[in-house]
Amino acid sequence: MGLVDTLLGVVGFGLGIAIGLVVGYFFYVYFQPSDVKDPIVRPLHELDSNALQKLLPEIPFWLKNPDYDRVDWLNKFILNMWPYLDKAICNRIQSETKPIFDQYIGKYWIESIEFHHLTLGSLPPTIHGVKVYETQEKELVFEPAVRWAGNTNIVLVLKLSSIKVTVQLLDLQISSVPRVTLKPLVPSFPCFANLTVSLMEKPYVDFGLKIWGGDLMAIPGLYRFIQDTIATQVSNLYHWPKLIEVPILDSSSCATKKPVGILHVNIVRASNLRKMDLLGKSDPYVKLSLSGERLPSKKTSIKMRNLNPEWNEQFKLTVKDPETQVLQLHVYDWEKVKMHDKLGMQVIPLSLLTPHETKEFTLDLLKNLNPNDPQNTRNRGKIIVQLTFDPFKEDNDSFNMGLDEKLSSSDRATQDTSYNGGLLLVTIEAAEDVEGKRHTNPYAMILFRGEKKKTKVIKKSRDPRWKEDFQFMLEDAPIDEKIHVEVLSKGRLFSFHPKESLGYVDINLSDVVNNGRINERYNLINSRNGVIHLEIKWNTT
Repeated sequence: MGLVDTLLGVVGFGLGIAIGLVVGYFFYVYFQPSDVKDPIVRPLHELDSNALQKLLPEIPFWLKNPDYDRVDWLNKFILNMWPYLDKAICNRIQSETKPIFDQYIGKYWIESIEFHHLTLGSLPPTIHGVKVYETQEKELVFEPAVRWAGNTNIVLVLKLSSIKVTVQLLDLQISSVPRVTLKPLVPSFPCFANLTVSLMEKPYVDFGLKIWGGDLMAIPGLYRFIQDTIATQVSNLYHWPKLIEVPILDSSSCATKKPVGILHVNIVRASNLRKMDLLGKSDPYVKLSLSGERLPSKKTSIKMRNLNPEWNEQFKLTVKDPETQVLQLHVYDWEKVKMHDKLGMQVIPLSLLTPHETKEFTLDLLKNLNPNDPQNTRNRGKIIVQLTFDPFKEDNDSFNMGLDEKLSSSDRATQDTSYNGGLLLVTIEAAEDVEGKRHTNPYAMILFRGEKKKTKVIKKSRDPRWKEDFQFMLEDAPIDEKIHVEVLSKGRLFSFHPKESLGYVDINLSDVVNNGRINERYNLINSRNGVIHLEIKWNTT
């Protein structure tokens, strides 16, 4: 009997523990304490060092770190806008998730999935400080310290074979420091084309999750596991340098596009042109340009008294969008006194070209591009052109540092690029603290290889912003050359001092050729505190 009593005692003890755990879990999950007391608020100077150490994570970033700025005005704005933001965000969540839910209808015995209740609560996120980075790129980079302890209440109902499963997400808490980048900055509202977000540290995520009214987060060990798993997965997806990119503006509505290649045009010949002069033949020449460009058209030489002219003249044009741009060809009859007569025209879409392959076109000249114009049926002659599109190299192999470690950078650049042409693109961004003795109406002037180019004049400004691009098509790399950039002030029309220098800088282009690009601020010579911001690129095909 002693053995039987012992076995019964062990079994009874085991069942007692199991039943006790189940009953305890039931009371812990379904019966929450209702006598929660209000927190005691005390001044900081009354707290000891241990209490202050515990409060340190709750202190705003702007108070702990001088790099973060206080943004109480923004928090007030979010607080006032939150009721409307809550509805807008919830409506967006419903519209975005509905197609996803519909994919599971009819699978895994799921009959329906719908939100029974959806609100982010009445408590908005709070920004505890913002850190703004100063860069020399066309971008705005900032890091807001975001904390959100909201009374979120999201109830999702799944109907499984006539059984309703209720899943409730509530009391969502998030603490994160994302890096937000607005780039590139463009002169079209809202003044930035893309928004990118990445996390700079592992976020803190906490929430309550109930199924059929029971709090799953109350199960020992499960709460910490779910919290760490979600934070880790979010961090793996969006931790810097990984990012979320949200396009804001269509590429067609952005600012001026940067060149992506060079179009080589060879105007070969024309034949059977119309005779425009009563007592002689025509004196033809060709004007050519790319659509979407404001640059002056290029011209061939004039072939006097010739209806079948041969030019064989080469031109280079910078291409910004080979998918949409077209080459425009206009043939004119040169006149010494009156307006030049138009002999015909044609266009060639660049989308017909294959990179690095020369293609010849023989085209019938038209009066205009209207297909219904009966005058286009008249014979106006033909024109023959050869086109080659050479895109710029993303990584310039000519200056690859790994080709020959024994060569210095200047020797390698001289060896690889001295015989290769390319496009020198100079962007005058802005100037700061420029001031003239008699007037301050600044504009920038570029002088390179005897060619002079100017920006627009900004009246009465010590900190002008231009953001203007200038192109120089070169037959060889400017490895041992300098470019002169000067800021001048333009006076009134009948002033005794019509022009005044506000400072200048001479930039050695060897770094541009070796690196492909520089983006720097330069102190102006002969200026007290003047600074100019330039971006210079060297693109080769």
